[in-house]
Amino acid sequence: MASPKLPGNSSSISISVADDEDSDELSRMRARVRRKRKKHHHRFKNNFSQRIIRFVLKYWTLLIFLPAAGLLIFEASKIGRKPSLDDAKVSEQVVEVRKPSFQADLNNNKSGGNLNRLDPVTHIVGGVRERCLKLLPYEELQHLDIRIHDNFSGPVKNVVYISEKDARHIGGNITLSGQHTEGTRFNLFTGHQTFDQRERSFKVNETAELHCGFYNENGGFKISDEDRSYMQTCKVVVSTCAFGGGDDLHQPIGMSEVTLEKVCYVAFWDEITLAAQESQEHRIGEDHFIGKWRVVVVRDLPFADQRLNGKIPKMLGHRLFPQAKYSIWVDSKSQFRRDPLGVLEALLWRSNSVLAISEHGARSSVYDEAKAVVKKHKATPEEVEVQITQYRHDGLPEDKRLYGKKALNEASIIVREHTPLTNLFMCLWFNEVVRFTSRDQMSFPYVLWRLKVLKDIHRFPVCIRKDLVNSMGHVRKAKPLIS
Repeated sequence: MASPKLPGNSSSISISVADDEDSDELSRMRARVRRKRKKHHHRFKNNFSQRIIRFVLKYWTLLIFLPAAGLLIFEASKIGRKPSLDDAKVSEQVVEVRKPSFQADLNNNKSGGNLNRLDPVTHIVGGVRERCLKLLPYEELQHLDIRIHDNFSGPVKNVVYISEKDARHIGGNITLSGQHTEGTRFNLFTGHQTFDQRERSFKVNETAELHCGFYNENGGFKISDEDRSYMQTCKVVVSTCAFGGGDDLHQPIGMSEVTLEKVCYVAFWDEITLAAQESQEHRIGEDHFIGKWRVVVVRDLPFADQRLNGKIPKMLGHRLFPQAKYSIWVDSKSQFRRDPLGVLEALLWRSNSVLAISEHGARSSVYDEAKAVVKKHKATPEEVEVQITQYRHDGLPEDKRLYGKKALNEASIIVREHTPLTNLFMCLWFNEVVRFTSRDQMSFPYVLWRLKVLKDIHRFPVCIRKDLVNSMGHVRKAKPLIS
């Protein structure tokens, strides 16, 4: 094809023009490419959709379960995590420790994340979340007075403790020629209670006479005169003990300044614990205090079994604090975190009770507990069998309920008024742990069942126990007593 010439211009420009056939062929090729790409994309899209449908059909139950499980875990994590307004006020008003130097020790405490938590424990009642332990508001706690009962209306008016000086009670040819009598745990501290005396001790009379420790002045559990004089001044006492160096001393929290002036905090240590604490720079001050605790060092412990030595301050507080009207026992593995007078009001005065103790969280009967004790190697099968055989012989039922509550209790916290009836109960309980195993959870229901007349007892649910303390666990294994 000839190139046209532009008029008025000597030079010429060639312009190539494609044929119509070439242009049509190029357009058809491009269209085929587009169709192939579109077809491939459509096939990929269909395959992906089908795979999603097959996955959903195969795992639909899992896809429903996972969101439901996540929601359940989220709701469970919120239980017991909302502090109340009253706790916020108490937290702001918590008094400083008695000895400022102890604050450094407190900051260096390695006992775990539960230390010093004041948040309340809650549970759901009728669809509404409530606090387990319902304490009075902080302002009312500030003005709470100690209730004193001089006249007791119960069936027991007086308790007489048998000692070696009472020659009429010794009888026979029983001699105790040493602190640790071979073949038995009865010794100069306990006196040698016969089975006949045991049976008579459960018979309720206006005046009760029975063994209750401190049988002989050479029986052990020696306390200095200075400490004894201090203990004579206590009207309300919170006590704990650590024998064998197994636990550190956890400072109580959550009390008002007014309560601190009315309540004694007493911790019993032996010389093993004293040495262990001093090695960690936790030293008793010249005023005999570490923080809020008055530390009483006991010498000449009467039992080789440290667990049994610990039952003395746990069960015989009425003998150690003869002027006290109320006591709260706290195991050394726990940190007490509530106002003591508030606890007395909530667990004793409000319900007209003389003793309060927690229900067991895992089991419901003495016989189930006996199996657990053997399984966990907390006592030998032989000594457990002796105790359970005796309880069966005495007729202790295998029921899982006793007086409308669980038949098994957990004794890490004991709140009580010191009345003749509760003093009698604690003596009977102590004699059982001396005679049989030192696992006090096995003997508590038996004594309660045998005594029968102790009805004013508040056996509170586990969630209240968890509200009362921060559970720390044992720090180290307790060392045995070396005679």
